[in-house]
Amino acid sequence: MALFPGQVTTGLAGRRAATGTPSLSLKALFTISLIGGALGAILLLVTPVSIFAALVPWLVLFATVVFAWGSFFRRPQETSTQAGPAAAGLMQFAISIYGGYFGGGIGILMLAALTLSGLALRNAGATKNVLAGVMNSSAVVIFVFSHDVAWKQVVVVAIAAVAGGQLGAYALQRVNEKVMRIAVTVLGVALTIALFVRYHPS
Repeated sequence: MALFPGQVTTGLAGRRAATGTPSLSLKALFTISLIGGALGAILLLVTPVSIFAALVPWLVLFATVVFAWGSFFRRPQETSTQAGPAAAGLMQFAISIYGGYFGGGIGILMLAALTLSGLALRNAGATKNVLAGVMNSSAVVIFVFSHDVAWKQVVVVAIAAVAGGQLGAYALQRVNEKVMRIAVTVLGVALTIALFVRYHPS
């Protein structure tokens, strides 16, 4: 709920660079994200969050490794190998369910999936910003009627999310791509460590 305003404004700021993958249109990704986000929100209301919380660090670690491999270690001849429409759609659907359910590290997950599907980093960044808002919109519609929302905290975090999202959208169009790839990888590693400390302290 708190991140949704930032996701919407960030998605709008970079909407011109948002695009579909070579195998799936943006409209198809939009629809997949909307349905997956709703399913994830429903799952959250009927299952304990601890189920996904235990998986979060491993998901982010996996996404960070995939992104780093594609950015720094992938051989030139392998760059032409891209995820097909079924694989790209399945990845986005799974990420969307996770996004509606929990959402931690979702940016890293989508960047890894979209770049693996053939998008350039700048386009992948803009596209994941749009899709994050889409998948969360269906979840927000469901959660807004829940009594579990802490509205004071939502307002505070929402303000920070909007400000941070605008800075991120600005940087996405101006920072050198190699620097961005390094920054995303470092952020992914830091996030992975933080999530392991939080959810697997032992």
